[in-house]
Amino acid sequence: MLPEARQRKIVELVSDRDGCSVEELADEMDCSKATIRRDLNELADKQLIERSHGGAVPATSVGQEQTYRQKEVQNLEGKVAIAERAVEEVHDNQVVFFDAGSTTMQVAKQLPANDSVLAVTNSPLQAMELDDDGTEVKLTGGSLRRPTRALVGPSAERFMERTTFDVLFLGTNAIDADGGLMTPNEDEARVKELMIENSHRVVLVADGSKFGEQSFIRFAALDDIDVFVTDTAVPPDLEEQFESSDVTVVEVQ
Repeated sequence: MLPEARQRKIVELVSDRDGCSVEELADEMDCSKATIRRDLNELADKQLIERSHGGAVPATSVGQEQTYRQKEVQNLEGKVAIAERAVEEVHDNQVVFFDAGSTTMQVAKQLPANDSVLAVTNSPLQAMELDDDGTEVKLTGGSLRRPTRALVGPSAERFMERTTFDVLFLGTNAIDADGGLMTPNEDEARVKELMIENSHRVVLVADGSKFGEQSFIRFAALDDIDVFVTDTAVPPDLEEQFESSDVTVVEVQ
């Protein structure tokens, strides 16, 4: 396994298990404890995990917000699979909005070259990705939130209020037990509300780690979603809510 892939897997394991020992990680990765220690030190320097006695713990605790850099290395295979299916929702001559986030970034990467599509985003990172593929891109403008690399604030909101979109690829930090979509930041919540309000078709893209989680602010309900693309089965306690909200659920493997 290449060092980059191994380190990405370490971040996933540490996050999923709320901490791992050096010995546990060495067994999982089938490599030496010395290699794992070097990896953990590098990941700690990048603030992707925190070193603990004999191992590592997640870099964030309850109530804190993970950074984009932390999220982009978690469950990458699942996010790519989600993105490969999600881009099938895009058709010629559409205006497509890409919400800032690590899963929506993968959707942007999977978008086939199509000079008839106009892409709009509140993510400078996604704007550069889309532009590299020759897609025409517009940015919302606004203030850059460093943790998520998302543009927010009055300028972004004014842009959203003046525009409409055929398709929105929406991300979320959490899908709570009542089916609410949640995010930790008020400014991002407001921009997400406007995205949804001004989009004809809303495609939620989120991996299985978001189920049953909670965050600070609810910005949408399942009734606001048309299609949900995910990499795991919807938990039984949420199945009925998705069904009653008439959401088309697509589970990819």
